[in-house]
Amino acid sequence: MERSAINYRVEVADLHAHLFTVTLTLPQPRREQIVSLPVWIPGSYLVREFSRHLQHLHAFQEGHALAVRQLDKARWQIACHSASETSAPLVLHYRVFAYDLSVRAAFLDATRGFFNGTSLLLKAKGHDDVPCVLEIVRGERVAEAITPWSVATGCEALEVDANGFGRYHAPDYATLVDCPFELGTFWSGHFEACGIPHRFVVAGAPEGFDGERLLADTKTICEAQIRFWQGSHFQNYTFLLHAMADSYGGLEHHNSTALVCQRKDLFPELSKDGYTQLLGLISHEYFHTWNVKYLRPAEFADYDYSQENYTQLLWFFEGFTSYYDDLILRRTGLLDDATYLKLLAKTINNVAQTPGRAVETVAQSSFNAWIKYYYPDANTPNATVNYYTKGALVALCLDLMLRKEKQTTLDEVMRSLWQRCDHHPVAGTMTEHDLQAVLHQLSGRLFTAELAHWVHGTAELPVLELLQHHGVASCNESTVSLEQQLGIRVRESDKRVRITHVLRGGAAEKAGFASGDEWIAVQGAWRIHSMDDVALYRGTGNTISALVARDQRLLQLQLHLPDEPINHSICLNISDASAAHAWLEAPSTPLETQPET
Repeated sequence: MERSAINYRVEVADLHAHLFTVTLTLPQPRREQIVSLPVWIPGSYLVREFSRHLQHLHAFQEGHALAVRQLDKARWQIACHSASETSAPLVLHYRVFAYDLSVRAAFLDATRGFFNGTSLLLKAKGHDDVPCVLEIVRGERVAEAITPWSVATGCEALEVDANGFGRYHAPDYATLVDCPFELGTFWSGHFEACGIPHRFVVAGAPEGFDGERLLADTKTICEAQIRFWQGSHFQNYTFLLHAMADSYGGLEHHNSTALVCQRKDLFPELSKDGYTQLLGLISHEYFHTWNVKYLRPAEFADYDYSQENYTQLLWFFEGFTSYYDDLILRRTGLLDDATYLKLLAKTINNVAQTPGRAVETVAQSSFNAWIKYYYPDANTPNATVNYYTKGALVALCLDLMLRKEKQTTLDEVMRSLWQRCDHHPVAGTMTEHDLQAVLHQLSGRLFTAELAHWVHGTAELPVLELLQHHGVASCNESTVSLEQQLGIRVRESDKRVRITHVLRGGAAEKAGFASGDEWIAVQGAWRIHSMDDVALYRGTGNTISALVARDQRLLQLQLHLPDEPINHSICLNISDASAAHAWLEAPSTPLETQPET
């Protein structure tokens, strides 16, 4: 007998109190039914404790109140009257406070609503694979709004009105909570990429932004990636972008993505770099639709929403995606050579100027994301390496080495992984062994030594040598910033200079600087408001006398500048256009050969 669908009713209840009201109706509950709220959201590897925002949980069966016992921080047990196919449905009522402007949780005020199901929708134990129906209901204030609100989501619509309010369907809980919802008044546009319908929604955009250009550029990205992968596994796709005063980020989902950017980034004429960064973000999250949402670590075959889900492969899924996001922009002509190489040099410099690259492997960085990447502190650059940036350089080195040996390319490796892992018992799940097997199949060797040194070791990557072989030369920047000379990172605000990080082995560490110090004056005479002031008043010698404040105590420190900084910044330029463009302008693959999925 087919089990009845679980029903969720989400009401946009109290805009000013930032509260959603949720009603969960479970047709066939267990006698001691346990429900829980996820502690994390897939794609963002940090325990976020969403249950802290849940309140007023009440349970009913046939109109009678039931006892609710909290078992731990995110689980509740409901004492139902009976447990059988004919038992009365269990009805839960609760509210969720929503005031998180990120892409990871939920938000509600008088201007906009947004939520991920992991923040709002309780999971019923034993009912993971039961179909779900989600109803979005206007609250009283939304219904009375002068400008009607609308709903945008990648979730499958069952019965909705012209504005998107109504009932949506998902085959199971995991699929349902992988569909974010945007509510409010927003700009919306549509396009088709390789015959697949796409929708792009922008909330918070100022009037006058060029939506048609954004649609055209996004279509170019989407078509290039569909051709890269030789097809898609989704029938439609939705971009949900929230433009804000100052924010940036994204989170991938199986047929949609939630993005945030600065409002000025929507205007290429005002912020060329910002618009380029936005296109890179779009490219990154869209690439994830294949690389981490379908092709994914074996450890993610079934998400455990109650605790951390560990994998050593984020260097592949985040890092390789970071390699391809800007490379695809270059291949489509949305970036020119100079801009692409500038972005690549930034990544190389980021890794080279992180002392932690000699302490932590990128595989360890992946595994420890839960306690390190999302918990940055004063020692982060000295003890960790970023699996996004170093992972991107591992991808670059693999690609260039494969091309150098003239056997295959990383493009072919990615597509072959897709086809190989599609036939696993749990379709799409991947291990590092699969990567080695495909490398061996296509190139004739396993790349065991390279993966051992680059991924499971801390050896320096042969980035510059491989780039040189492919027609890209490197040189040291002619100027070195004072921060690089001293080995510090700073934050400047309100005419104050605050030390955020002191890098291992640098002049600042030897002088006794510490994270959190406020740098007040130099040479015993000059008050400083910025690092430019330090450069102005430091004098001509190799020693700087620095007055800093730490815990309201004044300390006089002596900085002895080294002849050479710990790291130079490098710049890249094309030395052999023919060799470089053979890599940078790799041809698209025709769709006729797309794999079965």
